[in-house]
Amino acid sequence: MQFDLLVFYKRGLKPDSQHEDNNKDAVTALSVDYDWPMITVQLPLYNEQYVVERLIDTIAAFDYPKDKFEIHILDDSTDETLDIVKRKVAEYKAKGYQIEQILRPVRQGFKAGALKDGTVFAKGEFLAIFDADFMPKSDFLKKTVPYFQDPKVGVVQTRWEHINQNYSLITKLQALQLNVHFTVEQVGRMQGDYFLQFNGTAGVWRKSTIDDAGGWEADTLTEDLDLSIRAQMKGWKIKFLEEIGSPAELPAEMNALKSQQFRWMKGGAETARKILPTIWKSRVLTSRQKIHATQHLFASSVFLFVFVTGLSSVPLLYYMEQFIERGFNKDVFTYFFLGMMSVTSVYFVANIQSPARQQSKADAIVSFFLLFPLFLSLSMGLSFHNSIAVIEGYLGKKSAFVRTPKFNIKNAGDSFVKNKYIIRKLSPSTIVEGLLALYYIGGIALGIHLELYIFLVFHIMLAFGFGAIFFFTAKHSLRG
Repeated sequence: MQFDLLVFYKRGLKPDSQHEDNNKDAVTALSVDYDWPMITVQLPLYNEQYVVERLIDTIAAFDYPKDKFEIHILDDSTDETLDIVKRKVAEYKAKGYQIEQILRPVRQGFKAGALKDGTVFAKGEFLAIFDADFMPKSDFLKKTVPYFQDPKVGVVQTRWEHINQNYSLITKLQALQLNVHFTVEQVGRMQGDYFLQFNGTAGVWRKSTIDDAGGWEADTLTEDLDLSIRAQMKGWKIKFLEEIGSPAELPAEMNALKSQQFRWMKGGAETARKILPTIWKSRVLTSRQKIHATQHLFASSVFLFVFVTGLSSVPLLYYMEQFIERGFNKDVFTYFFLGMMSVTSVYFVANIQSPARQQSKADAIVSFFLLFPLFLSLSMGLSFHNSIAVIEGYLGKKSAFVRTPKFNIKNAGDSFVKNKYIIRKLSPSTIVEGLLALYYIGGIALGIHLELYIFLVFHIMLAFGFGAIFFFTAKHSLRG
């Protein structure tokens, strides 16, 4: 379908269903007639010795004219990664590839700074960006570039796939969440003419779009979301391709997941603080676009509500009897149930219908109903950690960009125990999470003692969530 799109643009036709079976002919037409544009593939790195060789080999395997794409490894590493990259660059240069290891004297601005500084050297009209854990398929460029025939498209974003989804409970639950983002959120925003987001990797930018939007800025931890909003406010469109998957590695260790979550949650809050005033002053955006953008940028705040609700629910048990005697309206729990059902439905549809689904439909349905309660529990368990991130973001407290370490984990037999990037220290927030697990165990006991079971399931999920987060974090932090 993607190649048909380009042929239609060249011939001045509109795509319709009668052309959907002509992919093979369309590919042939492109191979012969189309003058492929110059592409710069940017690979921002920082200490990725376990996956960097895999990354470079994967990018070098792109099915794209060798004289029409260059590989720029934006290497801020301080460890063995530097020598590995140097060796791989020499290897591929000898094979005729346009490939460079770009080093900066000072690592300023983290990933955003690397992309900003690296773009100065880019010869490409378009910039494809990949994080170190991604393994894009060989036809990635040929499937994404045609969409830029629409002059309004500034970004093409593909869907993430998960090479280690079945590695552990942690990776299975992450996949459950990410499938919703790519199958429901991104698709829905695009069809509703709302702001989408570039997901930081597995996408292609029109270079002039980046320049027009003001370039990469390092004043938030989610430089991708920030630039996405600024570009769309300039009138550029983001094209999301759900049917094109880009395989990548999910964080397989709890500290890695928490560092990623902290960066995403805090960065979202920072971007809201930075961008929302401009959005609401805009005379171009419609009211519904402004409202949706506000909801989008405030999404990470949900963890604040979860944390405060959970924390206050235990002492509330002492007063529930008085509320009931005064005619407490239990219908409120009907609304809660309906809300929970709507959330469950969204997650169910997203994961069962997602192109990323790795099981048969029947197995996926069974797996979903087993995993979803655990997903809710662990999300609640992350509420304290993520609330700190959100508060810091809204208050404008700055912190370093903490990368998510990659371990080259694919199969159940793979191990990351000896990986040198694992955090070997128990943080104060982890200790608080352990104490919160005990707090909610106390809430369960208190509810049983008072014979008030109204929050029993809620407290069980909170106790399990905080307990699991504490256990998985401490498991590797305390292992020497």
